[in-house]
Amino acid sequence: MELRDYQWEVIEPALEGKNIIIWLPTGAGKTRAAAYVCKRHLESHGKSKVAVLVNTVPLVDQHLKNEFSFLQNRFNVKAISGESVQKMIFSDIVKNNDLIICTAKILQNAMNSQDEEMHVELTDFSLLVIDECHHTHKETTYNQIMKDYLERKLKGQQNLPQILGLTASLGTGGANSLVGAQDHILQICANLDTEKIMSSDKHKFYLDTRIPQPKKQYDLSDPRLRDPFGQKLKKIMTEIYTYLEVPNLTTNFGSQIFEQQIVEIEKEGAKEFCQKTRVCALHLRKYNDALLINDTVRMIDAFNTLDEFYEMENAVKVLQHPAERYLVGIFGRNRAELLALAEDRRNENPNLEKLQQVLQEQFQELKESRGIIFTRTRQSAHSLHQWVKDNQALCELGIKAAVLTGAGYSNQTKHMTQLEQQNVIHNFRKGALNLLLSTSVAEEGLDIPECNIVVRYGLMTNEIAMMQARGRARAPNSICSVLAKANSKEVAREKLNETLEVLMEKAIERVQQMPEREYRLKIAKLQHETVVIHKVRDAGREQLRQLHNPDHVRLYCINCNVAVCYGSDLCKIEKMHHVNINPNFRFYYKKSPNHVLVPRQFKDWKPGSSISCNACGQAWGMEMIYQQSTLPMLSIKNFVVETPDGRRIFKQWSKVTFDIKEFDYTEFFRNNNLLDTQDSEN
Repeated sequence: MELRDYQWEVIEPALEGKNIIIWLPTGAGKTRAAAYVCKRHLESHGKSKVAVLVNTVPLVDQHLKNEFSFLQNRFNVKAISGESVQKMIFSDIVKNNDLIICTAKILQNAMNSQDEEMHVELTDFSLLVIDECHHTHKETTYNQIMKDYLERKLKGQQNLPQILGLTASLGTGGANSLVGAQDHILQICANLDTEKIMSSDKHKFYLDTRIPQPKKQYDLSDPRLRDPFGQKLKKIMTEIYTYLEVPNLTTNFGSQIFEQQIVEIEKEGAKEFCQKTRVCALHLRKYNDALLINDTVRMIDAFNTLDEFYEMENAVKVLQHPAERYLVGIFGRNRAELLALAEDRRNENPNLEKLQQVLQEQFQELKESRGIIFTRTRQSAHSLHQWVKDNQALCELGIKAAVLTGAGYSNQTKHMTQLEQQNVIHNFRKGALNLLLSTSVAEEGLDIPECNIVVRYGLMTNEIAMMQARGRARAPNSICSVLAKANSKEVAREKLNETLEVLMEKAIERVQQMPEREYRLKIAKLQHETVVIHKVRDAGREQLRQLHNPDHVRLYCINCNVAVCYGSDLCKIEKMHHVNINPNFRFYYKKSPNHVLVPRQFKDWKPGSSISCNACGQAWGMEMIYQQSTLPMLSIKNFVVETPDGRRIFKQWSKVTFDIKEFDYTEFFRNNNLLDTQDSEN
């Protein structure tokens, strides 16, 4: 395995067993350098074991097939992700292999698991490689793992693993001053117990020439002169707004500010059991979403989003309340006019005209071009893909496009499985595809062929995302296009990112030049503070969970406000799945005829039917088939939670103010057998 001079330079302290961060530009071979460190570590340490942690599922398989593949000739190497069956016996995998490549979540779950088949200790490893280590902050999975490391370190434990972090951009953590940026860098170093940040100094000239930066250009679209479709949406929103009768609500429709306000009103309506307020706010959110889509992609995409929502409302919900019937009716009366306006291409989004121009210039000049268009949401990625397929001029240029998005679940658009992601990247690599419409999933780490053009389409992101996306344009004479409206907040943010990138570089340089004693004292102080903060936060969360007696907590359907269960009816399975074990709960919900399509394998359960309120049709969650028992698994966001202190809405189960006990299969089985016996006697 050959390394370049600058790679030898940055790994030198790691070969001596020191904890370091390797900071090199995208495409400079950080992973290859890390693979060599792993090789030397395994060769020179008895009973050594390495974990390579990544933050996205596609990177697991990619690392195994690419940079770490050469290690398979001499060592036992295994790759495990959230979609791997082998995660079920993770501890055995760790025992029987020298190097494990896995998502950080797999390791965190194994460290927290009470199951002997799954449980591992941090000290089972002698080296941790943390890819994209700039994510080691706040409540991220990386930082949860390193929290355990720091607690052990401060207790004086000696056999902790060596840490090797990899990143192309540490960012500024939201700071806009040199002192603030430096503090952010030092905090990342403290979280990773880093002795040094290593970048190329001696061979910087060679590195700069070998990894040239793309030419950056601002492709700015003209203002939209007429927007009758958008105006019609706002007119309908005004009518709903008047019907809602809420004072002091901004009418800045189509903005994030309006969305934030309407979300709060929706929550208040749910808590107060005011059906009119809640459903009006919900529908106003959908119209606001349509305005944002209209501002980003095509009018027809915005229309389709609304149309699908109302089609689902009619198909699933029992429209009991007058407000629901009013809202469905107002869309029905305006549907034909909205569709006609959406199909009138004379008033189409100017951003799309500019995007077509940018793509035509690139693919006409260089037929073999490859490109990525980065966009904010999955919905806009799918909409842009459809726009490319429908665009005859682009198709004639030989543009063959596909969507690349993340694997997490979304209510609005279909997620991609790991296999689907791999197939898209494989086809892009071999040339069957030459344009990707991607969310941020393709910004970091993925081994995507050198692109001739990268387009940041109407994005408002931080400096890290800007640098990561730009790093995909690695082909000679490549272009990084910032496509946005002239004089927009997106352009202003991009300019700010450029300033923050320079600020980050200065901050890193200052940290690198700090006297060793001053640096060590600063890191030690930050680590002590971090551990104390974690302990206080954990204690606060535990105290919060004990705030109310589960017997005194009731859950109501968020849509029709029917009381459906008590907090004491709930249990946790594997610390994450929340199920209702009261056998009478089955009378409150109905099942869909189809099983939920979850393309993953789990240890003890599989998904069953989706479930909804028997009274109104509101979605509640799905059934899980656990150890041959069928249990309703609930999503907390679909319920109003009433405690002695009032009603609240929660987005996550981890925030509720009552304790939810662990599921006991034996007890559940005994109770249900007793119930069945009583039923048969009656």
